[in-house]
Amino acid sequence: MIKKVGSFIVVIALLVAAIIYSAMTGSIKVGILDLVQGLFSGTNDQVEVIKDLRFPRIIVSLLTGASLAVSGVLLQAVMKNPLADAGVIGISSGAGLVSLTVVTVFPGLFFWMPLFSFFGGALACYLVYALSWKSGLSPLRLILVGIAINATFTGLGQSFNYRGSYAVTSVNQAISSIFTMKTWTDVQIIGLYGLIGLLLSLLLSSWCNMLSLQDKTAKNLGLRVTRARLLISVVAVLLASVATAIGGLIAFVGLLVPHIARTLVGSDHKVLIPFSALGGALLILAADTLGRTVLAPTEIPASIIMTIIGGPFLIFMLRRSERVYGN
Repeated sequence: MIKKVGSFIVVIALLVAAIIYSAMTGSIKVGILDLVQGLFSGTNDQVEVIKDLRFPRIIVSLLTGASLAVSGVLLQAVMKNPLADAGVIGISSGAGLVSLTVVTVFPGLFFWMPLFSFFGGALACYLVYALSWKSGLSPLRLILVGIAINATFTGLGQSFNYRGSYAVTSVNQAISSIFTMKTWTDVQIIGLYGLIGLLLSLLLSSWCNMLSLQDKTAKNLGLRVTRARLLISVVAVLLASVATAIGGLIAFVGLLVPHIARTLVGSDHKVLIPFSALGGALLILAADTLGRTVLAPTEIPASIIMTIIGGPFLIFMLRRSERVYGN
């Protein structure tokens, strides 16, 4: 219990420190006292610029990280697979591809991207299940099929880069993982759908715990296993899709954060889900802040930083999975 409480205190303290540092650092630099005074007085022009441009970026990165991390927790509970992650198994790339395709054909529907992203993520999730099934779900078969689907959807999405239309350029910028020029409208969208998804995930935490048991045991305890898997999958796809539509295509968050969270707070989803949300928010904010400051004024997308971190971590998890499952 002490370890869990201490872990929450540490991650919250780090998150607050990261938010303050990110708000103070960049092309416009202000001290913490000037920042606080400017926020309350509204008389500091530099702080007003930070509030209009940097704060939406910070909030979007926080909610993107939280949504992707919790999506990973839910997918791992449903699939009973520690390698499941919306970015790795193609849900994020499917969400990006479908929204990109629809908005390219019908540019007037640009502001409906989150809805199209959800349909794309649901399609990718279905394909992973359908193509992985062979007298049951093998953890390694599932992840390898997911990687193949992710590569296919990513390639199809990148092919749009060569069409050269204004609509495609705009959408590509919208689903890239550079949080530049995010607005309060983006905050409202990801805030609405993301917070709904996070709240639903907390309400489904007891089902996630029961899914860790054998299906027969869960049924004997009164759980409708198929319905539970379906509803949890829908919430996971919602979180991953809205994060992709607003925050961009970022892999490995749902793989890295839940694994670290389990070592710190255990596998009880009532604790794991909120801790993973905090950890994901911290990770993406740190990645975005690092990306825009380390080589300023050039920006490194958060997705590139996460790929550098997550690629070796996925290899580690695959090797560990081979030892556990013997596949």
